Amino acid sequence: MSAEPEHVALLEADTPDPPAEPQAAVRAEQLTKRYGTLAAVDHLDLVIPRGSIFGLIGPNGAGKSTTFAITASLLRPTSGRITVMGADPTVKPRTVRRRMGYMPDNLGVYDNLRVDEYLEFFAASYGIHRSEWSALVDGLLELVDLTVKRTAMVNSLSRGMKQRLSLARALVHDPELLVLDEPASGLDPRARVELRELLRSLNAMGKTIVISSHILAELEEMCTDVAIMEAGKLLAAGPPREILQQLGGARTVRVRFADGAAESFTVSDDEQQAALLRRLVVDDGRQVVEFVEESGGLEQLFMTLTEGIVQ
Repeated sequence: MSAEPEHVALLEADTPDPPAEPQAAVRAEQLTKRYGTLAAVDHLDLVIPRGSIFGLIGPNGAGKSTTFAITASLLRPTSGRITVMGADPTVKPRTVRRRMGYMPDNLGVYDNLRVDEYLEFFAASYGIHRSEWSALVDGLLELVDLTVKRTAMVNSLSRGMKQRLSLARALVHDPELLVLDEPASGLDPRARVELRELLRSLNAMGKTIVISSHILAELEEMCTDVAIMEAGKLLAAGPPREILQQLGGARTVRVRFADGAAESFTVSDDEQQAALLRRLVVDDGRQVVEFVEESGGLEQLFMTLTEGIVQ
């Protein structure tokens, strides 16, 4: 008897699509993917809120790409359950693919096509009528700032341009959910800033964005929520500040006074932070013009959670 194929078949029962879940874009329950004795994803419980910019963090081999591939209906889990915008990708893969756009960590562009031909190919793949292609391509290229490259060959583009083209391809069918695996990999600082601004714009348009990256500073500036994985397991998930508070992590507060002096103070929670401000203003009578919390950031959070695990 032949082994079950790794990929999920394109054919599915002709039944009505399930309604999208109102709160969760992605919900995983005890999700597991094994390759022999290796658990690439190990009993993962995760909820990605709709409307969030969600960062998936972890070193190589943590299980991020495998989780993304299962989410995109490209891999079948060994056990557990996952829903994507309310649909099970193992049962309704076409429904999932209509509702999400997936940008894998490899570019997957066709170098022998022009930029407009590349996008038209995927428009046809999604069943978009030919009469709509020109306006669709125009809009996508304007969105990712590639209008001047419309008739250029894909193989003539820089890496940053190819990344933006790959993102445009993921947006061809106007999905509600975007899953982006290491989209900033190999980009120069300017291209990373442009990508970050583009993703913020897409989120403001109502799209849920799930992104993995090794560049923690990039995620820190974008993400409303994060999940940290290591060796296939989930270590923590939620808003970064809340996770740090749960861990008892200290915070640094930078205070600038009207006389130009500036000092930094360490506090452990909201109560201490409020008490500090009250002491400075009421007890000490100092005029505070800036009172800013300097978060330890994702790097501190990652190192705290993986201490003794990541070597």
